[in-house]
Amino acid sequence: MYFEIYSEDYIKSISFELFKVTICFKCKKRDIMKIGVVVFMLFTSFNLFNCSSSHSNNQSNNLTNNTIPPDKMADTNVTLDTATFGAGCFWCVEAIFQNLKGVYTVESGYSGGTVKDPTYEQVCTGTTGHAEVARITYDPNEISFETLLNVFFRTHDPTTLNQQGADVGTQYRSAIFYENESQKETAEKVKAEVEAAGVWDDPIVTEISPLTNYYKAEDYHQNYYNNNPNKGYCSAVIYPKLKKFYKEFPDLIKDKQEENK
Repeated sequence: MYFEIYSEDYIKSISFELFKVTICFKCKKRDIMKIGVVVFMLFTSFNLFNCSSSHSNNQSNNLTNNTIPPDKMADTNVTLDTATFGAGCFWCVEAIFQNLKGVYTVESGYSGGTVKDPTYEQVCTGTTGHAEVARITYDPNEISFETLLNVFFRTHDPTTLNQQGADVGTQYRSAIFYENESQKETAEKVKAEVEAAGVWDDPIVTEISPLTNYYKAEDYHQNYYNNNPNKGYCSAVIYPKLKKFYKEFPDLIKDKQEENK
């Protein structure tokens, strides 16, 4: 499926064209067709690429690729750690980190705000202070926190304040919520290394804050991409991110045998 992302100037131009056409008292057939095309482009540009407007209450029981294997739960010698990242819409973040070797669960939720147990609708207003986050449970013997951070800084744009693409608001901010001093020090170290390497042209604005709260998001947000791969947002936004991720980190991607453990 192919989608074209239009610039702001182009959107303004076609909006003006729509205005000119609609003020005609006697529209010709071709003008009516033009209105239809313009309306479709406006709808596609403003809604298809926006996380909150793609919101759906459709739920699914297909929660594959997001459970801790029984052998890990039974092995008392295995200690799993957690990492909590905000990188825009949590559907995107979840889809990427689910595919990493050593990652056993990825849960979408909310962190960093003042409202207790917020709803998605409340968070979308941008007034709760919460960020959409992915809470990642992983085996540090298989993948390190530092590696998770390197993936994090390269699979979203950490230079745009309170924005990822068409998703705008404090709930979409780039953030690392650390759970201990070791995570804090590693986050600051990797952030400095990524800036020094010139991975991004602009300064990184990622927030590094202590994890003071976390609330699991509603069930229909969990495993969203795997449950809804053909939805517009998944096809137009998440899938290209996954393709870039697969290309940049081929050695870190789970194979099918590991996924089915």
